[in-house]
Amino acid sequence: MRCAVFSAKPYDIEFLSDAAKKCQHELEYFEVRLSPTSAKLAEGFEAVCAFVNDDLQRSTLQSLQRVGVKLVALRCAGFNQLDLTAARELGICVARVPAYSPHAVAEHTLALILSLNRKIHKAYQRVRENNFGLDGLMGFDLHGRTVGVIGTGTIGQNVVRILHGFGCNVLMYDVRQSDNCLALGCYCDLDRLFGESDIVTLHCPLNEATRYLINHDSIQKMKPGVMLVNTSRGGLVDTAAVINGLKTKQIGSLALDVYEEEGALFFEDLSQVIINDDVFSRLLTFPNVLITSHQAFFTEQAMHEIARVTMQSLTEFEQNQSLSNAIC
Repeated sequence: MRCAVFSAKPYDIEFLSDAAKKCQHELEYFEVRLSPTSAKLAEGFEAVCAFVNDDLQRSTLQSLQRVGVKLVALRCAGFNQLDLTAARELGICVARVPAYSPHAVAEHTLALILSLNRKIHKAYQRVRENNFGLDGLMGFDLHGRTVGVIGTGTIGQNVVRILHGFGCNVLMYDVRQSDNCLALGCYCDLDRLFGESDIVTLHCPLNEATRYLINHDSIQKMKPGVMLVNTSRGGLVDTAAVINGLKTKQIGSLALDVYEEEGALFFEDLSQVIINDDVFSRLLTFPNVLITSHQAFFTEQAMHEIARVTMQSLTEFEQNQSLSNAIC
């Protein structure tokens, strides 16, 4: 099966090409992101493979349909960038990779918490400049602290297990409670979670109910000096409200691996250009903010699984089988 791969980076090409050899799919790689304009590159392909910041709104899907594309294989779990209604109306099948490596994201979450708490990023730079002083590097013991985990799907469950191993008191919120977590923490409502947690970490999908879950009102309910962590979806956080919370010190520290306007920034080398996003630039001025560029998923195991499941979706579609990981 012929598939056009968009937003292709060298690491995508490496892992996808290796997986494709085993099932003899023909892949062509395009570094450009998928958009209504670039969709014409998919002419002659039955499928496209897209990533988290590719444009899959109605106009793009219409362009794909016009050039004969019948399948969109997302090499990610989230699909908030996709107009699902349009895909169904246009008869385009969509598959995703629902669980490539929940351990990777959970472990990165803890890496951010530990780095931000113990100022590892600052200490690294200081030592490189022969500054061995400890002023300004004091953190706190995670043991005995209360951590609020919002979302206890597969990733959230792994975060809960790790935090329990650190000796944290874990509060959890989810519309569906997980039996796997009941012995490791306590489910509660959001008001209690916000009010009692020293750290709040987000692990829920982005939808109409969760968009801007972290906003001015919810921030005011949090403990003064709270640490806020988001490795899930950028749109869960109202960035302007968070900046105000940092300025008033209601938020004591912030760690992000996602950002609501990341599509213009992340996965690209912009070191030689001026960043025009004033909100993001403001975030970078805070000494108590740590940002990574959507790399929580980025491990060898995750990349192998993403490639394997993506090729599986192509094979199932080619053989007229039901798609194991179909969205529509």
